[in-house]
Amino acid sequence: MEPLGATTIFLAVCISCLLFLSAWRKMSGRGKLPPGPVAFPIIGNALQLNMKNLFQSMEKYGPIFTIYLGSERVVVLYGQEAVKEALIDQGDEFSDRGHMPVFERITEKKGKFPPWKELRRFTLTTLRDLGMGKKSTEERILEEAHFLVERLKNTHGRPFDPTLFLNHATSNVICSIVFGDRFDYEDEKFVTLINFIDEINNLLRSPWTVLYNFFPTLMHYIPGPHQRIFKHFEDLRKFVLERVEMHRESLEPSCPRDFTDAFLIKQHNSQSEFTTENLLKRTLSLFFAGTGSTSVTLKQGLKLLMKYPEIEEKVHVEIDRVIGRSRSPCMAYRSQMPYTDAVVHEIQRFISLAPLGAPCAVTKDTRFRHYIIPKGTTIFPVLQSVLYDSKEFPNPEQFNPGHFLDENGAFKKSDFFMPFSIGKRSCLGEALARMELFLLLTTILQNFTLKSPIDPKDIDITPMSLTSNIPVSYQLIVIPRLIP
Repeated sequence: MEPLGATTIFLAVCISCLLFLSAWRKMSGRGKLPPGPVAFPIIGNALQLNMKNLFQSMEKYGPIFTIYLGSERVVVLYGQEAVKEALIDQGDEFSDRGHMPVFERITEKKGKFPPWKELRRFTLTTLRDLGMGKKSTEERILEEAHFLVERLKNTHGRPFDPTLFLNHATSNVICSIVFGDRFDYEDEKFVTLINFIDEINNLLRSPWTVLYNFFPTLMHYIPGPHQRIFKHFEDLRKFVLERVEMHRESLEPSCPRDFTDAFLIKQHNSQSEFTTENLLKRTLSLFFAGTGSTSVTLKQGLKLLMKYPEIEEKVHVEIDRVIGRSRSPCMAYRSQMPYTDAVVHEIQRFISLAPLGAPCAVTKDTRFRHYIIPKGTTIFPVLQSVLYDSKEFPNPEQFNPGHFLDENGAFKKSDFFMPFSIGKRSCLGEALARMELFLLLTTILQNFTLKSPIDPKDIDITPMSLTSNIPVSYQLIVIPRLIP
């Protein structure tokens, strides 16, 4: 009894200390930090991190409130006004990278994250000069769309999971831009690359990664699936480094072929931040931004159109009227296709791929409205609260392309449409992703009618997680559309 009693007293003292520290932490920020729900010892508000609880916190504390994930302080921005005011009006102060231990471990042996402003400027400029938003990039996407159509034809009306088809197509677009060439879908190295990216994306959404981000020191030493993230990243680095060395050997400074060449030329001009290590990081960032997000959006888009065949039929009619069956889609047609454009936008709005947005952080002690947010505090701009604003998008839980059409059927822009986030930390590949989504989706629907092996009413479009709304796997049938 004696040892048990001592242990009980010790645990009680420890818990009391944790409760006191938690309360003291909350009290010490009162009058400065935004208010928020009471945080539990050790885990903070982790169990409350879902859209229902975030909405309830917004109603109780207002559109700016504080939560704790483990010991990590997070300020939540809820609604379009708060998100825009922070990321646009005070963009410089909200432009640091959010605290994510899993990513910090990936880069810890390679030095601190590179001077992101200069590299971001270079990346955007280079992608534009290589054809982002211009015909050369459009041609790369349409070339890949042709290969995708041929592959879909080979399913011969049998049900299949479209995940790999879409992953391969979108990854090849990135390969073409970064490395100058696409890969054959059966290429062993390419298949391995896609498998690594796919598994990393799946693991990043798993509870293991959540635990790692809460308790990085402890989880660093605990075996589990999360350890494969770091192994696969090393494998990906080796793959990219191999391609970089091939480019270095054949580099023609007067005629850059792709993003890698442009970076190596800049590196040769003795720009200190343009190191090979930073090239690897930037290339991997482009792969994950350009592969996972676009592929998942297309995958969910096809699923939604299977569920609502009447919407798919309207897109078919518009494609036949504007493009026909014998010509390839191109971006020049988009302005003549308001309904299709609205469908593409509504897919992105409805799935809300990154509900919490990409975490950012404040660069210094920041006055925001009547609060003071300490330097380094992580910020969650809740993009789903903007994309599901019922005043801007009536019945936001319903998939309705009419959200982006005016009373005359013309396309209607919205300041609330921000699936790529906004401000200085918005998605680097936004322009490319917009082009891919329009061209790949219209090419698929120009050539095929989508069918489901089950009754459309039974198709489940419920998202799988909070941090990333990934659709549940499903089976698709594509029926070739005959040329009239």
